[in-house]
Amino acid sequence: MVIDMSRQDVMRRLASKYIWWKTPEEAAARPERVVAQVMNIGDYDDVQAMAQAVGDDYLREVLRGVEAGQLDARSWTYWHYRLGLAAPGAVPPLPLRRVG
Repeated sequence: MVIDMSRQDVMRRLASKYIWWKTPEEAAARPERVVAQVMNIGDYDDVQAMAQAVGDDYLREVLRGVEAGQLDARSWTYWHYRLGLAAPGAVPPLPLRRVG
């Protein structure tokens, strides 16, 4: 995904807050990881800023590619409803870790 400068600023700010164990530049190099983390534990203002910066199509792409453990059940359900990817009562199961 190509992100323009204002979007990069948002991603760096979110990266520094939600991927605190890396530098903002290192974390922002994997925007899908930053976005998934904000989708899972972001506060209202950060979620709104992120959604505006990347758009719903990118959020759908990230949601389809999350790894097991990146989102909790509540966030998984919320984002499926919020992005129109599931009807009420028809949310797909969370991704599972595979051993082997």
